[in-house]
Amino acid sequence: MLPPLAMAKRKADYLLIDISNSYTKLACSTRSKVGRPARVRTKELSRAALLEFTAGRAVGTVIVSSVVPAKNSVIARLWSSSRVLFIDANCDLGVGVEYPHPETIGADRLANAAAVRELYGCPAIVVDFGTAVTFDVVSAEGNYIGGVIAPGLESMTSFLYQRTALLPKLTLREPAMAIGRSTRAAMMSGAVYGYRGLVREILARIREESFPRRKVRVVATGGYAELIARRLPEIEAVHPGLTLEGLRLIGNRNRGRGDSLGA
Repeated sequence: MLPPLAMAKRKADYLLIDISNSYTKLACSTRSKVGRPARVRTKELSRAALLEFTAGRAVGTVIVSSVVPAKNSVIARLWSSSRVLFIDANCDLGVGVEYPHPETIGADRLANAAAVRELYGCPAIVVDFGTAVTFDVVSAEGNYIGGVIAPGLESMTSFLYQRTALLPKLTLREPAMAIGRSTRAAMMSGAVYGYRGLVREILARIREESFPRRKVRVVATGGYAELIARRLPEIEAVHPGLTLEGLRLIGNRNRGRGDSLGA
């Protein structure tokens, strides 16, 4: 169950909702600061969960990034369309979009691009460690130009557990050494070191193709960002709340423009 908000009578300019495939993050926010987020499994996101989180709080606009369209109606039915903004490429994002089919870009990726440009500058790459790991690229001119999608770390290790008879389910952490002295240790080494190799190679390719002679800001976010980025010098910062910050910034740029796009 989600904890009730502290200081419940305070007004929030925004309710920020980031709906991803596995988990949904929620936070109340002023125009300048995001409050402490809560997390609920997306399959458990419901009217009751939203009402519990906002209990006693006067919420202004609801800003949503969603990659699970089936859950959008839960929000659209709870608040009037004039108070809800579903993020897409038609919003004022603070970044341009140079992409053949902008309607296919995940809303969370647009929020990440908006946040990294405002908070870190550009050119920039955001590495988001979620159910999938996504790499989103913002050009020197401040435009979203595309990215990379690869299987997420937990998805890869869960696949091994589900598809083999003898390999165990892992709780991921830093391996003690590269050569595992047990099945579990060998899997941990392959997962963490192997995943760092995947991230390093993709970042190197992006730099080589798009920014061969420029400094690029590389920022990580998402569930396994701390574990993987800790020993990757290519990543300069870890910002766990980057997507929510992007929603706040987009909310500031679109004040008064709530609608139920995508609901």
